[in-house]
Amino acid sequence: MKTSHRTLATAAAVLALAALTSCGSGSEPAADGTVTLSFMTGSDQSTVDTSKALADAFMQANPKIKVKIENQPGGSEGDNIVKTRLSTGEMTDVFWYNSGSLLQALNPAQSLVDLTGDPVVANVQPDYLRVVTQGDHVYGVPATAASGGGILYNRKVYEKLGLQVPKTWDEFMANNDKIKAAGITPVISTFKDTWTSQLFVLADFYNVQAATPAFAQDYTANKAKFATTPAALASFQHLAEVHAKGYLNKGFGSATLDQGLKLLAEGQGAHYPMLTAILPPVLATSPQAATDIGFFGIPGTDAAKNGATVWEPPAIYIPKSTKNLEAAKKFAAFVASPAAAEAISKVVQPTGPYRVKGAKLPDNAIQVAKDVQAYIDKGATAPALEFLSPVKGPSLEQITVAVGSGLTAPAEGAAQYDKDVEKQAQQLGLTGW
Repeated sequence: MKTSHRTLATAAAVLALAALTSCGSGSEPAADGTVTLSFMTGSDQSTVDTSKALADAFMQANPKIKVKIENQPGGSEGDNIVKTRLSTGEMTDVFWYNSGSLLQALNPAQSLVDLTGDPVVANVQPDYLRVVTQGDHVYGVPATAASGGGILYNRKVYEKLGLQVPKTWDEFMANNDKIKAAGITPVISTFKDTWTSQLFVLADFYNVQAATPAFAQDYTANKAKFATTPAALASFQHLAEVHAKGYLNKGFGSATLDQGLKLLAEGQGAHYPMLTAILPPVLATSPQAATDIGFFGIPGTDAAKNGATVWEPPAIYIPKSTKNLEAAKKFAAFVASPAAAEAISKVVQPTGPYRVKGAKLPDNAIQVAKDVQAYIDKGATAPALEFLSPVKGPSLEQITVAVGSGLTAPAEGAAQYDKDVEKQAQQLGLTGW
């Protein structure tokens, strides 16, 4: 799980921006009572556009508060800037950062404003609150929409062949047989971009949790392993099975993400294990993908428990160092409102539902967003494991390439990954490792 959901969703869109200047968060109100609120955010295009939409809409509703945006670099450089400025008291009044297990790296109890029970989070969906919670305390609000992880599929192919969305793995494989017989690639793989090989494993976590509810907790405590937990091992087995059945596209080992998306959009391939968040850039060249491409969760063994894994959105947090707490809370409350969702949708196409009560997808929402919304509406989702456990290994994408290419047996690949996470868990000082 080397590549996080933030990286997956914005892998091709990072901008080169100037180095940051440290302005701190201690601005005083102007003579006319205007407060300037500093807001640190990311540098990929989607995040830039989303942050600007939030700031502009908020300022229009609150003319006495000005929002000044700073853009941090991506990757480890930006991550280090956030941690350094928090530790030195130089952080902006509000800032955009990961939700889930990566939050604990910020030492939130010491560095962030506790929003537990605050009206600021009153509109946040309860399912989301758990990914911005540490030690029973809530620290953030969802910055944008969620996305789904599972199978992107060509709805025109399904319509042409009279197929139904599968609810079990056996049904999925039966669909693949029919698709292959029709001369269409059943499953697209793009192992040139190695991170894309992980989706059969990462996006299968809904099924792991459904079968073994305590897996995330036990995995974090070194009491559960992929290789010895049948539901978790199944994801590696699925990866191997689609290769063994000859379902993959020709040249899958050298194919890229862009090539895979093109195959899917054009109906040359029927299924692509992927995140819905990766789809919007495709719309510029393949506008039909907005309606032709749908989404379903990786099927498990029980149709009655069918569901999907969700990549929760990053969050907006308030550092304890802010000297504009009231204005910062106003901004966070606005971010967690239907009005903010509406503002975002005007500039960035959501690829899943907003995690705010009353926030709705726009009428022109792309099909994959509607499909993810349907899973959430029926309460059949689980966050990806990375939102529930800090235990990650750096080599998963290399392991899944090998398993998905038939070079490594599934059980061996799962065992390799169990070994891969040990050093990282020990570095975190987790109990049991």
